[in-house]
Amino acid sequence: MKRLQRYFIFLLIFAANVSVYAQDVENRYNPVTTAVVSLNIAPEARGGGMGDVGAATEADVNSQYWNPAKYPFCIARAGASLSYTPWLRKLVDDINLANVAGFYRIGDYSAISGSLRYFSLGDVSLFSDYMSGATEGMTIRPYEFALDAAYSRMLSETFSMAVGMRFIYSDLTFDYEAESSPAKAFAADIAMYYNNYVMLGNRECGFGFGLNVSNIGSKITYGGDDNSEFIPTNLRLGMNLTIPFDEYNRFSISADANKLLVPTFPKREDGESDTDFTSRVQREYYDLSPIAGIFKSFHDAPNGFKEELEEIQWSVGAEYSYNDRFFLRAGYHDEAANKGNRKYITAGAGFKMSVFSLDASYVFSTAQTNPLDQTMRFTLSFDLDGIQSLFGGGR
Repeated sequence: MKRLQRYFIFLLIFAANVSVYAQDVENRYNPVTTAVVSLNIAPEARGGGMGDVGAATEADVNSQYWNPAKYPFCIARAGASLSYTPWLRKLVDDINLANVAGFYRIGDYSAISGSLRYFSLGDVSLFSDYMSGATEGMTIRPYEFALDAAYSRMLSETFSMAVGMRFIYSDLTFDYEAESSPAKAFAADIAMYYNNYVMLGNRECGFGFGLNVSNIGSKITYGGDDNSEFIPTNLRLGMNLTIPFDEYNRFSISADANKLLVPTFPKREDGESDTDFTSRVQREYYDLSPIAGIFKSFHDAPNGFKEELEEIQWSVGAEYSYNDRFFLRAGYHDEAANKGNRKYITAGAGFKMSVFSLDASYVFSTAQTNPLDQTMRFTLSFDLDGIQSLFGGGR
């Protein structure tokens, strides 16, 4: 069972974070690895079309993933969305991510929100050659899902905070043998958002700053394994500037920085025996608590501060809006070569009516053989105020 668990964790890490290299210079390739990698996949098309940014962009119905503290700044009273991503289409045709999100503003200063994401790895065939005890030709359907809820509140006219709770469920073995069992974990998010206006020349521009520390919680354990794995605790910082050109046209530019708050898996030292290495891995990695792992993640890179900086992923994105109805988006995401090498350009578009909006995005990989290439996302969102107006209801 442990071997199957490791196989799927490796598959997800490889598919989502890794580009294949012909050469590995000085064996420096050293990505930060976690379980439940699907939690790192941006689920919706607006941020996906802007290079995966969203910590400080203008508030919308899909803020739950990026920064739930933005919800009190939403214009609409309530909203809901449905997103779908056919994932890794260059590798397989049955891996996908579905996400449902929604929010409701309570009065003028606070909001409640939530989301449900479901990640399916499709059909996976097992053979007795690979797994002891598995029947040849047996098919399993691994999946993961996460259910979360958050409460956000304005603390001033320009600043808000949010707290969230998340239940994580991961079934990578489909309970095919007695010792296997799905893994469960609980996590929390803490988020902040600042939104104000600044003058650039004679233009009043919107400025936003956001912070979201997500998935602070328990480690996750799969049946048949004595050790627990870290979940993807993540620190996201972002800034956004919105420039209005006239009554109908405006332009936004955003940037996000992300760092996994998870310790780096130890590397074997020269001349270190198998026993000594196994003991050190147990002591320095598996025996760490999640909180201790967060603090260690800032200073444990084998090559020091330079490698710590390489663990930061950068995203920049831009959005053009016409009359708040039609949107064009573009962005770029960069990750250091020895930390995963996810480098890609994104493009997207959106169309908004009073009742609903439709967004789509597309990924163009700039790293050779990147399985993320040609990934598409689709999001359909609904505005409760628009629906009430359509049927003649009041707010």
